[in-house]
Amino acid sequence: MDKFYEITDYAIKDDEKALKTVFYSTDATSGSVWVIQPGQTLAKHSHNNSDDIWVIIKGEGIFYPTPDEEISFHAGQVIVNKKGECHGAKNTGSEDIVFVSIVGPVPADYNAL
Repeated sequence: MDKFYEITDYAIKDDEKALKTVFYSTDATSGSVWVIQPGQTLAKHSHNNSDDIWVIIKGEGIFYPTPDEEISFHAGQVIVNKKGECHGAKNTGSEDIVFVSIVGPVPADYNAL
């Protein structure tokens, strides 16, 4: 079983949309690297039974703690999204946003908001 992962190996871009690349999954949690390019949005959503913790590695943007609220965020921050809470993001900066997402428990459902 792998224990060490290079974030850059999983920071894959898609010119059409924000892209999630899973780097590990167990029976309890899952880890992904997200890349949101300038101008792209990660849609507002929630998970009924899972927390989603984001560790912001690079970039800055707008975070959506509710469907109608915006808060600025930047590299170096950790955002804790508890089960049932809205979360989503938009890249308003000039460089890619790269963050690690740890979700648990899994499987996590997805509710578009």
